Amino acid sequence: MVRHFVFATLAVSLSGTAGHAQSALSVAVDQAQRVQLRGPAASVIVGNPQIADVTVVDANTLFITGKGYGVTEVVAVDPVGRTVFQSQVVVTAGNGVGAVRVWRGAQATEMACASSCSPSVRGSSGPEPASATTTP
Repeated sequence: MVRHFVFATLAVSLSGTAGHAQSALSVAVDQAQRVQLRGPAASVIVGNPQIADVTVVDANTLFITGKGYGVTEVVAVDPVGRTVFQSQVVVTAGNGVGAVRVWRGAQATEMACASSCSPSVRGSSGPEPASATTTP
C-alpha cells in the first residue's frame, strides 16, 4: 500500500514538471536572448555559470547571455518552488558575422571586425607566447 502511494506521488510530481520543459534555447556567445516567463519567478538557477548567465529584469522577464561555448540548463521557480521555466541552453559561436579568430601556432586571438578588425575583449586563448614567460 505504501509502495503504491509513493509511486503515485512520484508519478504526479514528475508529470507536473515535465510540462514546463522547453525546447533547447540557442544563444551565441556574448549575445543575449529574452525569455518571457508564464508566471513570476522567485529564483533562477543556472547549471553552469561559465556557459550562460541570467539577468532578471522583472519577475516575468529574463535575459540569458552566452558566456562560453557549451550546453547548460536554466530553471526558474516560483515562490512555492514550482517550475515556471526550464530549458537547455546551447551556447554557440553564432553566425560568425563580425568575428574572426586568428591563429599563430597554438595561440588564438579573437578579433571583432567591422570596416577594420581589432582584438575583442575575449582576447587570446592557448598557452602564453614564449616571449611572455619569465624565469625566476
